[in-house]
Amino acid sequence: MLAFLAKGLFRDRSRSLFPLLTCAIGVSLVVVLDAYQRGAMDGMFRVMSSFVTGHLRVTTRAYAKAGTDASNDLALLGVDSVLAGLRRDFPEVTWTPRTRFGGLVDVPDSTGNTRVQSPAAGLAVDLSEASPEREILRIEKSLVTGHLPSASGEVLLSDDFARRLGVRLGDKVTLVSSTMNGSIATWNFILCGTVRFGILAMDRGAMLCDIKEIQQALDMPDAADQILGFLPREQYDDKLATRLASEFNAAHPGENEYAPEMETMRTASGLGSMFSLLDWAAALILIIFIVAMSVVLWNAGLMGSLRRYGEIGVRLAIGESKGAVYRSLLAEAFLVGLVGSAIGTAIGLGFSFYLQEVGFNVAGMMRNATMVIGDVIRARIAPMSYIVGFLPGLIATFLGAAISGLGVYKRQTAMLAKELGS
Repeated sequence: MLAFLAKGLFRDRSRSLFPLLTCAIGVSLVVVLDAYQRGAMDGMFRVMSSFVTGHLRVTTRAYAKAGTDASNDLALLGVDSVLAGLRRDFPEVTWTPRTRFGGLVDVPDSTGNTRVQSPAAGLAVDLSEASPEREILRIEKSLVTGHLPSASGEVLLSDDFARRLGVRLGDKVTLVSSTMNGSIATWNFILCGTVRFGILAMDRGAMLCDIKEIQQALDMPDAADQILGFLPREQYDDKLATRLASEFNAAHPGENEYAPEMETMRTASGLGSMFSLLDWAAALILIIFIVAMSVVLWNAGLMGSLRRYGEIGVRLAIGESKGAVYRSLLAEAFLVGLVGSAIGTAIGLGFSFYLQEVGFNVAGMMRNATMVIGDVIRARIAPMSYIVGFLPGLIATFLGAAISGLGVYKRQTAMLAKELGS
């Protein structure tokens, strides 16, 4: 029976083409949206963990409490010993120290007077050969001109920032900032290279240097703002991160506000609420879209049954039972939903794969962005991507035919001749 119905669907386009196209288009849109949302969230969290919070973050309790208002005077002291302890107690995590700083970048003219000044957001990391930061921040891939700092006093600027300041490789730039103790600090650097991270908030005015250099410049010997930890394979696991943070904090009790404290990516800087909000928003958007596509496919099933009003009358007139007609309509709807969902899933996965490998550049839409978000959004195909489209594709098409097909039982056999004659 199913084979016979399948032949009829593929040979009679007037019965199958419109429902199949509607189902395939709707399912493909559901699949692309699901993969796009997953990829966009993954990309945002990857950028945020790499450049801001890490998967785990160790700071002083005062620094953690201050949040976005934290400054270098709340930095972690004895960072080398703390770092050694972390690597000993949690060897599965990659640990690296960082210091954030701000200030003015002063560019002198030929006479030594200020030619141009601009505020900068600085990031000091370990730039040694064996440092994991080179891979975490993808510094070598982000290098536009020059080379990474290899000698004392060398610094990197974001490429857009360097162009705006009008500085070239080998030029001297001066950082005007404040020390850990609150006094004014000035330090001369030589521009050795420029970088572009693809993150507009950083590319507008970023300065990147070795953490040993900034420890001298800002009078922070053996100190750093934070020590970031990264879980294996760069994948954030909230349960594992929470367990490790609990173990560390239990081993470092006390009321001293400068004692070390570990936070997870979810809790650092209020990201917990952002995680929950994005999870709910993504689920809500997908549910609304699935419901909307279900209504469209439902209407397609209703329209298909109405167009076949005369055909159903002929089948009843020649003696076919109402139950058999109704069951055949349901079987056809199931086949249309199955084939349309399969075609739509294949098309959706094709577009999703393109977005996953190539991505979609949204830099033009984010010229005034202040959040640390990448300007290339990618999709991510997951096991759920292969089945998410079958939910609206099968159920909605089937329900549309089931409800519209109930009209079969309302047809009066005595009126068939009059209906067919008219």
